Amino acid sequence: MTTHAMRERLILADLLETSGPEAPTLCENWKARDLAAHVVVRERRADAAAGILLKGLAARLDRVQAEFVAKPYEELIQLIRTGPPRMSPYALKQVDEAANTVEFYVHAEDVRRAAPEWTPRELDGVFQDALWKRLESTARLLGRKSPVGLVLRRPNGQTVVARKGVPVVTVSGEPNELVLFASGRQDPARVEADGEKAAVARAYEAGLGI
Repeated sequence: MTTHAMRERLILADLLETSGPEAPTLCENWKARDLAAHVVVRERRADAAAGILLKGLAARLDRVQAEFVAKPYEELIQLIRTGPPRMSPYALKQVDEAANTVEFYVHAEDVRRAAPEWTPRELDGVFQDALWKRLESTARLLGRKSPVGLVLRRPNGQTVVARKGVPVVTVSGEPNELVLFASGRQDPARVEADGEKAAVARAYEAGLGI
C-alpha cells in the first residue's frame, strides 16, 4: 500500500527532475540542486542532519551538504526516489509517514510555487486530514517564534493554537495551506489572516517553521 509519504516522495522527485538543477525554490537562496541535496542528507547522513536543529553541528551539516550538492544531479534524484538505506529509521514505514509526509509535501511546493506560473494541486480529503493531524502535533514548535498570538483554522472550524499571546492573528485556510504558512512560507500560502493590521504584518514576517 502506497503511503502519503511515499507518494509525496515521488512527486517531489518528479518536480525536481523536470525543473532542473538550477531552478529556484522557496527555500531562501537554494536552487533545486541544493534542495535535493538537503533531502538526501537528511535521511542518509544522520550524523550531519542533526545540524538542522543543533547549532553546534551546523558547520558539519554545511560541509556534508556541500559534498552532496557537488554530486551529479541525476544521482540525487535517484537517491530520493529509492528512499533511505535499509538501516535508516526512515526505512520504517511508520517513521517515514510521520516524519516525511509534511517534509516532502512542503518541499514539493517549494519547487512548484517558485515557478513563474505554478498551478495548485487538488488534494483529497484524506490527505488534508493527514496534514491537519501532523499540524496539530507540531503547531507549537512551528509557531514558537511568532511575535504575536497565532491561531490556525481550517474551513470546518477546527483550530489549533500555534502561539499563545496577544494580539491574536487567526489564519484560515485548507490544512495544506496552513502547513505552508506555519512552515515559514507565509507569502505563497493561500490563506486569509484576521487581526490587527500591524499584528498580521508581524505574523507574515515571522521566522516560522523549524
